[in-house]
Amino acid sequence: MERATGIPESFPDAAEPARVNDYDSFADAYAAENENNLVNAYYERPAMLALTGDVTGHRVLDAGCGSGPLAAALRDRGAVATGIDASAGMLALARQRLGDDVALHVADLGERLPFKDGAFDDVVASLVLHYLENWGPTLAEFRRVLRPGGRLIVSVDHPVTAYTFRDPRPDYFATTSYTFDWMLGGQSTPMRLWRKPLHAMIDAFTTAGFGLSVISEPQPDPVARALFPDGFDDLSTKPCFLFFVVEALPSVTGPE
Repeated sequence: MERATGIPESFPDAAEPARVNDYDSFADAYAAENENNLVNAYYERPAMLALTGDVTGHRVLDAGCGSGPLAAALRDRGAVATGIDASAGMLALARQRLGDDVALHVADLGERLPFKDGAFDDVVASLVLHYLENWGPTLAEFRRVLRPGGRLIVSVDHPVTAYTFRDPRPDYFATTSYTFDWMLGGQSTPMRLWRKPLHAMIDAFTTAGFGLSVISEPQPDPVARALFPDGFDDLSTKPCFLFFVVEALPSVTGPE
């Protein structure tokens, strides 16, 4: 599920809301904001597509597909795309966008995915893993549904973001949650994300059977400078998202 903003304006230490990350409650507003804004349309999605590269004929799973903009771009580049999301409201919008070209499934990334072993050549997880405290089970499922040598392309909130913009600053080396009110379409909704240090992210990938290929901190699309002059300069000089490409290593079995 892609977020439609970069750095929240504040990170209040209020008690955990009773209901957080409720995308069904603001699906329409989210999809509209996500479509053409600076952070998603001119920074995060272009970076994901650049890292994914040529996907002609690839079976690609968009994990946390939201309203489907990344799945649509992958389809248009020749991929056989499949999308999953925990929000039925977001998937309804994705269906309007994608028609019958892309298979869509309601699926929780904390549970077993409804696919066979080795079903995909690539998995893309766009701004979704930072909603999870423990990446282990989810990464193990991504590894299972990928063929050996398949790729997982990931974007997450940069670990420096929540560390730098919180007061007081948390323990950088701990995995910690943070909550904030996300203003979207005039509506305030409570959100909760998890911040991990860089080494914990890499350890999670390797433990799940992935080999690290790329770590990227890209710049926004230069076209956006004229469209968003103030935001472009800010996004170009402050950490926002961190990108990874990891490859599914062949399973190692011992002697019989």
